[in-house]
Amino acid sequence: MPSQKQVKPDSGKTRKRKRKSINKDRQPEDDVPAATAAVDMTENIPNVAHQLPEKDAAGSKRRKKAVKSADAPGEESKNIDDDHSQAEEDRVQAKPQPKKQSKMQVDEVKEDDIATDGVLTKRRFDELNLSEKTIHALKDMTFERMTEVQARCIPHGMAGRDVLGAARTGSGKTLAFVIPVIELLSKVKWTNRHGTGAVVISPTRELALQIYGVVADICKYHSQTYGICMGGANRKMEADKLQKGVAILVATPGRLLDHLQNTPGFVHKNLAVLVIDEADRCLEIGFEEEMHQIIKTLPKKRQTMLFSATQTTKVEDLVRVSFKNKPVYVGVHDKGEVSTVSGLEQGFVIVPSENRFILLYTFLRRNLKKKIIVFMSSCNAVKFYYELLNHVDIPVLDLYGRQKQNKRTTTFYKFCKAEKAILICTDVAARGLDIPAVDWIIQFDPPDEPKEYIHRVGRTARGVNAKGKALLFLLPSEMGFLRHLKAARVPLNEYEFPEKKMAKVQPQLEKLIGENYALNRSAKDGYRSYLQSYASHGMKNIFNVHELDLNAVAASFCFDNPPRVNLNMMGSAKAPRRRGGGGGVGQGYKNNDKLRGVIRQRNTGHAFSASNPYGKRGDSDARQFTH
Repeated sequence: MPSQKQVKPDSGKTRKRKRKSINKDRQPEDDVPAATAAVDMTENIPNVAHQLPEKDAAGSKRRKKAVKSADAPGEESKNIDDDHSQAEEDRVQAKPQPKKQSKMQVDEVKEDDIATDGVLTKRRFDELNLSEKTIHALKDMTFERMTEVQARCIPHGMAGRDVLGAARTGSGKTLAFVIPVIELLSKVKWTNRHGTGAVVISPTRELALQIYGVVADICKYHSQTYGICMGGANRKMEADKLQKGVAILVATPGRLLDHLQNTPGFVHKNLAVLVIDEADRCLEIGFEEEMHQIIKTLPKKRQTMLFSATQTTKVEDLVRVSFKNKPVYVGVHDKGEVSTVSGLEQGFVIVPSENRFILLYTFLRRNLKKKIIVFMSSCNAVKFYYELLNHVDIPVLDLYGRQKQNKRTTTFYKFCKAEKAILICTDVAARGLDIPAVDWIIQFDPPDEPKEYIHRVGRTARGVNAKGKALLFLLPSEMGFLRHLKAARVPLNEYEFPEKKMAKVQPQLEKLIGENYALNRSAKDGYRSYLQSYASHGMKNIFNVHELDLNAVAASFCFDNPPRVNLNMMGSAKAPRRRGGGGGVGQGYKNNDKLRGVIRQRNTGHAFSASNPYGKRGDSDARQFTH
């Protein structure tokens, strides 16, 4: 076990080997910052983090004793056999089990140091041993007191320790890793000739842009350079900057791995700090393989700071490969009775499908002077409602994954700077984004699970004494979702919107969709994507796609009847390959019966029309459609 190897740090052989390894690790002056040869080697980034296990030798002894004492009760509970040899065998098998616990030390902070007053603690930034340049930048940003995650993470980060952080959205964790990164690189006088000293990985482009902005603000009076690389941006320009040297790099996983593998002048061998923000989100959206490849490619001797709102099996696997040393665990969880912030007023409304868009239209029309975010379940739904609302003189912005990067960046900054605006988006904007002064969060389509609900509403009521409101749209059949929200400590009030107060515009909208080809096509795409998204919902006992009234769903997309769309989730059937010859009805098939079966399946599958509004394949088909 690793802890047993650390128990003997006082032997002469160990000291000799340690001195040899230190001398061996020293690099030529061209490869490391000049300051590493100065005052105190233990203060430099590459060294501090890797000396931590040596400093904890006494703790290793205590942990070793604790493991032995903990094994005995476990042995008795599993086996009542008094045979000594069997007990010894069981003890040997049980030893690896506490290993997971010994790989992490929990942050211990005095209660007085983290006593909170709303969002902020009593601790001030100027109490830390920060450089004058950083203090000056923080004053320009009007930051004086720290949040809890900042008060607990920054000291460990500045000491060069590996940190595993868990904090809810809006807790201020961006500064919790940005300040240590900048301070450490500034302390060792990092320059461009040393390559990239710190990499910050973010799951989405918008969050990467936001982190980049914070880095720029804190680096205002520092000499360290900083840059960003993300999918959709100009790769050649990014490569040119990386070849010149970027001290602090903010990146999305896919583009970072691309540069690591394909940009020759990208110097990362001296990397001192790796930060992974929203690690759970990185894995959720399909970057698991890229993350593991990145960690394998980057130098092993580095400081690592990983932040994740949730601890899943995939996150635990990533933690296992990310940390070479035992990380300090900093968990900042809500100790109150609710999972959302106190300044947030939350409610839900039960509305039938046919009135969903009419209610949204009425609400937005009455709140044009507010700053509102509307969450939807699919890119096509966002695209359609964006086009429709702008067509009927309700100005809105749209943000979703399939947009080109220039449009996404422009939209994001435009909405951030606006005092009043409406943004329709997918969950691409649900995690981590710090958008100022949002008045309302509208969840037009329910989220997949309560934690996504919490992330969505976390875009409002951010900061000290901030206020915000959130409204969740639910169908009558979806009320079971409220039980899950209650279990997640989400307080909700029921709102009522009388139908007589809703705008009477449904006939006009149906006429518009029927006559406008572009809107009609967009509406069909949105309708199809809504049904596909609903069918893939994780809580199928509540969100059962076969219980939907498709006439009512079609009305929410401004159709008078369900449109004919292809809902085959496996894709359309491929045309048969030619096997030579001059054609004929049996071409590509061994017999005509098989071909007729394929044609019949294509003609009867997943089609909705006025004559077949529920997509049934016959009178005996009890389902609305199959997938």
